[in-house]
Amino acid sequence: MTWAGLLAGATGCTSDDAGGITGAFGAPPAPEDVIKVSPDDGSRGVRPDRRLRVRVPDGRLEKVKVVSSQDAQESPVPGHLSADGLTWEPDEQQLALAAKYTIDAVAVDGDGRRSARHTTFTTYVPEERFIGYVAPENRATVGTGMIVSLEFSREITDRAAVERAIRVTARPAVEIRPHWFGGTRLDFRPADYWKPGTQVTVALRLRDVEGAPGVYGLQHKTFSFTVGRSQVSVVDAAAHSMEVRRDGEPLATVPVTAGEPGNTTYNGKMVVTEMLDVTRMNGATVGFKKRDGKGEYDIPDVPHAMRLTDSGTFLHGNYWAHRSVFGRTNVSHGCIGLRDVKGGSSDTPAGWFFDRSLVGDVVEVVNSNDKKVSPDNGLGGWNMGWNAWKAGSAVK
Repeated sequence: MTWAGLLAGATGCTSDDAGGITGAFGAPPAPEDVIKVSPDDGSRGVRPDRRLRVRVPDGRLEKVKVVSSQDAQESPVPGHLSADGLTWEPDEQQLALAAKYTIDAVAVDGDGRRSARHTTFTTYVPEERFIGYVAPENRATVGTGMIVSLEFSREITDRAAVERAIRVTARPAVEIRPHWFGGTRLDFRPADYWKPGTQVTVALRLRDVEGAPGVYGLQHKTFSFTVGRSQVSVVDAAAHSMEVRRDGEPLATVPVTAGEPGNTTYNGKMVVTEMLDVTRMNGATVGFKKRDGKGEYDIPDVPHAMRLTDSGTFLHGNYWAHRSVFGRTNVSHGCIGLRDVKGGSSDTPAGWFFDRSLVGDVVEVVNSNDKKVSPDNGLGGWNMGWNAWKAGSAVK
């Protein structure tokens, strides 16, 4: 059975060095009970007059970061804390249309327990229109495994028309081809990883393109990103080690712990899609429950967390397992753990790796007793052969 999870209140994998579940934290409250966010996590079509607010019933908010993403451009949302530290609100209450909002909040409750919460919502797209939410962000510097991915706000039935309206080019030039995953996702990549230093430009000419009967595109936008140095890390789940290669040369070999028997880690090539200084991992949200319905584990402050799949595989810091497990045995619920300390530190293997990583870096897992990760799970498209990838184009 393969572990899967969700982020920040719906993520996680851990166990102690004896293979059991750590109980050092007692029963911390659920993140949604500590940090209240409105609109609700995962909301779609939120009207622009809805109130955006982050609050805690007691204790205080330590940090709130809100970002609005529109047409692949990310903008911080300015805001302010109330005098009592219980509430955060934006300076401008009107929400942007056709935007994705991301909220990251850290709080301490009345008993001094720290919690982290990560939520997202998307705002209303005018009727009979569609847009594509694009990764990576404009002007980003990414690793060589980055795949251009568009998630559409509406089901696309005329995929060929939409595909023709999107052009992805590179300098130096390389063949780049599209692949559809269902009717709402379109990814672009070359046959092999990008070369370091490549400049990639994405032109969206979707305005007035009919993606479905009576549904027309809204965007007319060009953005670009830069491919940085190459970093590919290979995790050998059987040897409990990770070899990090920078520009093809060995940089370091790091001891790790991967998924335990029954909760093994996916094999295959995965791409870092998100990097979080701290997040919460709660087993109850991913099916790891005790008979009383509570999670087998609930860790409120997992440090140095890097998302590898949409289903919840992370490479993250681990401070709760005994240091003797790293490099010797697999004890997690499917994630890849590197030794760390509570609160995180740059002087640990996890901190060292986090500080040297980019969104778009490749982490490949080998010798795990599990299947290969699906090409549509995160940016897993590198697990598909080039001919099969090209066959996923709607333009024949």
